[in-house]
Amino acid sequence: MAKTYQEVLSWASSFLEEQGKEGYAIQYVFLARKHWTKTDWLLNMRKEISFAEEQQLQSDLAALLANHPPQYLIGYEEFYGRRFQVTTDTLIPRPETEELVALCLEKNSSEPLTVVDVGTGTGAIAITLKAERPNWQVMAVDISVSALEIAQKNSRALTTEVDFYLGDTLEPISQPIDVLISNPPYISQAEWSLMDESVRLFEPKTALFASNNGLAMYEKLAQQAKMKLQPHGKIFLEIGFQQGEAVKKLFQEAFPDKVIEIKKDLAGQDRMVFVS
Repeated sequence: MAKTYQEVLSWASSFLEEQGKEGYAIQYVFLARKHWTKTDWLLNMRKEISFAEEQQLQSDLAALLANHPPQYLIGYEEFYGRRFQVTTDTLIPRPETEELVALCLEKNSSEPLTVVDVGTGTGAIAITLKAERPNWQVMAVDISVSALEIAQKNSRALTTEVDFYLGDTLEPISQPIDVLISNPPYISQAEWSLMDESVRLFEPKTALFASNNGLAMYEKLAQQAKMKLQPHGKIFLEIGFQQGEAVKKLFQEAFPDKVIEIKKDLAGQDRMVFVS
């Protein structure tokens, strides 16, 4: 007997929920594969699903059960109103990082500035800043060749001029900079067990983990920024929710004359450190 889209999706969603997974994920993937909006769904949900579509849905369902992030299945994630290609070589951009970008835009004018994004991954931060502030010279650094290839693809797709550098933190950058922004690896080995299974299995570990309780990258950036940040320069960092005071202390020691603030995300967790 013929089944409708709604019947099959409803069953798949309930099945995921019973297995302790996010039920909506299957509809999210299904709509993305069909290039359907919510309106398209409402117009078509009672139509008959084809055999090929049901086969694809079963395949996606199996992947979601095995903790594949839905963004890797469809190959992209939305960030600040733009679509970024993602692969298992890049972290999936998070809403918290949109808040870091918003803070940077709020605290800087549109006058020409030299901006460096360290650990760029998909390029989400650098490309968004360049798109929002065309006057800025934006540079992006990553230690992963594969991640940089994705970032460059995203930059071309979104027609932004960003300069990409392969290297460790600020090492490839020779000129003085006005703004340093980074969402570096900050998860400690002790936090491994708290991570979502999908993150542990599929997202790149070099983009997640840092030694010294997750603080190693901040220590490096604090020391390098002392040499490369303009006297009036600003720093914007994403942090783990338990790292605020430790990161603030590191940057206060490196920049005794600057104001260091810990900022909360929309969920009320410590999420950013702002140096001005």
